[in-house]
Amino acid sequence: AHGKLAQDAAALADLIDEAHRFATGTADTGPRVPGSRWDADTVAEREFTSELACTIRIPQRSAETLIHESGCLTGELPLTMAALRSGQISYRHAKVLMGQAWSLPDEAKAAFEEALLKSAENLTASKLKRKARILRERLHPETITARHQKSASERNVFFEPEADGMASLHWYDSAEKVQAAYDRITVMGLSLLGPDEDRTLGRLRADVFKDLILDGVTPRGLGKGIRGRVHVTVPVLTLMGQSEEPGHLEGYGPIDPDTARRIAARAPSFTRILVHPETGVVLSVGRDRYKVPKDLRRYLEVRDETCRFPGCNRGAAHSDIDHALDWQFDGLTAHDNLAHLCPGEHGLKSETRWSYEMLPDGTLNWTSPTGRHFISEPATIIQPQP
Repeated sequence: AHGKLAQDAAALADLIDEAHRFATGTADTGPRVPGSRWDADTVAEREFTSELACTIRIPQRSAETLIHESGCLTGELPLTMAALRSGQISYRHAKVLMGQAWSLPDEAKAAFEEALLKSAENLTASKLKRKARILRERLHPETITARHQKSASERNVFFEPEADGMASLHWYDSAEKVQAAYDRITVMGLSLLGPDEDRTLGRLRADVFKDLILDGVTPRGLGKGIRGRVHVTVPVLTLMGQSEEPGHLEGYGPIDPDTARRIAARAPSFTRILVHPETGVVLSVGRDRYKVPKDLRRYLEVRDETCRFPGCNRGAAHSDIDHALDWQFDGLTAHDNLAHLCPGEHGLKSETRWSYEMLPDGTLNWTSPTGRHFISEPATIIQPQP
């Protein structure tokens, strides 16, 4: 383990040197693709961030955050860095200060940091965050209206797999909308309480939310009966009721046998994938379950499941299909020359020095800008039926 840490440390030192060469214009960027969409600064930033992420095995967004946090602590909040180093505050407390200080003008950060550090040793991270948010409002020169409009443009919904066949859905939006939605499902849940109701209020909220999301109708009349399209892999003996081996839900992982059987039997929005109970070889992709695209696209979706850049989890259904050997260089449109890449990673492969080679079992061997190798394994290894 010590040797691996030493290798990673050396690799990070190489990355820092490479970034410096980019910044000073002395890096060898190699030949650029004609009509390239990215300038040299963008290439340098994306190459450095992506290789850092692969080296320490974190998502690229996390790597970007780590880079910004490092710069913030070492350059903008030196007192916070000193308090963290001495053990006066935890990293969670430091993240609170950084999260609230980033959007402040430079001239306001010193006063903000000094005021909060006086309280940080005596407050939990959550209480410190509340105090930091109030202080930030006082010190910020831009109106809350302007900042809210910018933040509202970043609204989103996030999916998070959990243990035991469960998952979470996170909705990030304007506070009044989220609060109103929470109040609505609470009132609807309370209306269902009665002497014969054994569900808790929390479970009722979850059931009400599920019914609204799965069967609700939008103001434009859309939504009733709409379901997302995903794949579920079911061992044949599980489907027949002769085994309790879990199924596999695309984008999540293992699901209990009863759920797998129910989905395979009735849900029209799921692609049923049957596998051999011992070898795991795919036997069928259930062509009768929904309107399908080309067979090759279906094959690739089953094999890849997600974007194939190391660490990226964007679903294959929302990614591009890339030629490993580019079409303009006589690359074939064949299963052993195609892989899913999300638009961001597709651009990374097209515009930077990242490249990959596809191995016979569908594994991708990626080569980074500094020459290191990273492996991306397929979600499903599809072999000829025995």
